[in-house]
Amino acid sequence: MASFGHVAVGLALGRLGAGGAPPGRVAAWMLGLSVLSLLPDADALSFKLGIAYAAEWGHRGASHSLALAAGVALAVAAVTRLSRGPALKAGLLSLAAMGSHGLLDAMTTGGLGAALLWPFTQARYFFPWRPIPVAPIGLGMLSARGLYVVQAELLLFLPFWLYALWPRRRASRPLED
Repeated sequence: MASFGHVAVGLALGRLGAGGAPPGRVAAWMLGLSVLSLLPDADALSFKLGIAYAAEWGHRGASHSLALAAGVALAVAAVTRLSRGPALKAGLLSLAAMGSHGLLDAMTTGGLGAALLWPFTQARYFFPWRPIPVAPIGLGMLSARGLYVVQAELLLFLPFWLYALWPRRRASRPLED
């Protein structure tokens, strides 16, 4: 994936989590969950570190697992609880944001699959239905193939973008006499 889909999911989850909060809080939820939705791809640094793609900590490896997403979600819930915020909501939405990354990558048309069940197995998985075109890595995104992937993701994730970014109506104020 080219990450546009991951960001769309994070933004939509942020809008959902923020509910009717003030705009600054809505933006904070959206930003935080978008960052978590992208966090598994920090493993792309493994290429620069000489870690093989197929290795446990290579691209789409352990960082894409549901177990790691659950661990991060527990940490987010704990920090939110300490700050007297909605810990359960923050934890569940964090799990959905980060956990969705590996699941979405398992719906792409290429690569080695995602290590969804790490640490129990290092096997990489794909779903039978794979509608998301795999993105070229690095400068390959500037190619015709990269442009195609970006367009496909924007279309596939359009409902998430619309939900997240569509302006909300302000609550009406009662008329004053």
